Amino acid sequence: MTGGVLDEVWRSHWGRLLGHLVHRFGRPDLVEDALADAFAEAASRWPAEGVPDNPAGWVHAVAHRRVVDALRREGTARAKAHLLVDEDAVPPADGPEPPGADTDDRLALLFMVTHPALAEEVRPALALRFVLGVPTADIARLFLVPQATMAARLTRAKRRLATAGIPFAVPDPAEWPDRLDDVARAVYLAFTAAYAPAGGEDVVRVSEAGEAVRLAGLAADLLPGQPVLEALAALLTLQHARRDSRVTPGGHPVRLADQDRSRWRREEIDAGLHRLTALTPTAGLAEELRLQALVAAFHDTAATHSDTDWAAIARTYARLEALTGSPVVRLNRAVAVGEASGPMAGLAVLRAAADRLPGHHRVALVRAELLRRDGRQALAAVAYDDALAACPAGVERQHLLERRASLAADGSAGADDGGPRSRA
Repeated sequence: MTGGVLDEVWRSHWGRLLGHLVHRFGRPDLVEDALADAFAEAASRWPAEGVPDNPAGWVHAVAHRRVVDALRREGTARAKAHLLVDEDAVPPADGPEPPGADTDDRLALLFMVTHPALAEEVRPALALRFVLGVPTADIARLFLVPQATMAARLTRAKRRLATAGIPFAVPDPAEWPDRLDDVARAVYLAFTAAYAPAGGEDVVRVSEAGEAVRLAGLAADLLPGQPVLEALAALLTLQHARRDSRVTPGGHPVRLADQDRSRWRREEIDAGLHRLTALTPTAGLAEELRLQALVAAFHDTAATHSDTDWAAIARTYARLEALTGSPVVRLNRAVAVGEASGPMAGLAVLRAAADRLPGHHRVALVRAELLRRDGRQALAAVAYDDALAACPAGVERQHLLERRASLAADGSAGADDGGPRSRA
């Protein structure tokens, strides 16, 4: 019970608490450490003492005091005297929300952690950590580096935030063209992390994904007329609208072909389509996100799996591949071509992806599904075994085991839904 409440506070309030404390103290390095320590203290004390009436307020108060203590230890009490001597500035753990708690500072926080003074490769990772509180281990899996390596990168980036005087503010509009792509990448990667792309026990972490969707919508609404943010918000909304049908009650993934489309959230699909239809073809990341959103829209507007316009999806993936050169996009195109033109045509497209993604378990999985649809069960079984040999432990591997076991009973195959788990 205690763990569930604490997890919810983390997922729902991390970015807001961090933004509020950075806004107050201007020291993101101290604040992030203090907030993480406050959550650790809650995990230690709440099981014995009980969950406080205001869990988020409790965490905020503890983190606030830890920042004050850290500032005293640094010898900056004189510079921060107006904060340190005002005991009323430290909110009581179970009191009302602190002043300004209703202000959402996450957009300013996101601009700060994607500032060009930071190394380009660390900006998305730092945004994941600061804005949504994504665990370092998940970020490391996302970027395919050891956890210790990612932890060191984040530590160096936090020091850079503290020493470079990077502002905690939404930048002047003249700077937006150079900043918005990094913002969009960071939010999209946060959404991807919430869909557990590298395996693990959760297929979808709905709260984290929902926060990324909300942040994308917030960025698009607060910075209107920016195609990259509009395309991002459309894409995430259209993909997240299927969340209720993606997973069985037991936590196993559900193929797109088998999903109960009556559980797709139509009001969210309509909202995503409204954003998407207002966009026109462009270039760069904005066009990449727009094309991905278009794929999601083809899925979301099909009444049944068989009604899906797979030819249009294949054409869209071809445009996306030409834009990005991504072998994972080609992998998804192979799936769509297989649905539109038959499994042999899909296998022909798959060969190039296999050359550029040697040993990738999803290449073997797509091969298995295409061979299965073509009636070549023995070869499909070999491909499933190849996929299982390369797939890490977790729910996706369990799903592969179930598909392998059902091979003799069912010659049909489902296709990937274009969601973030199949995206590089």
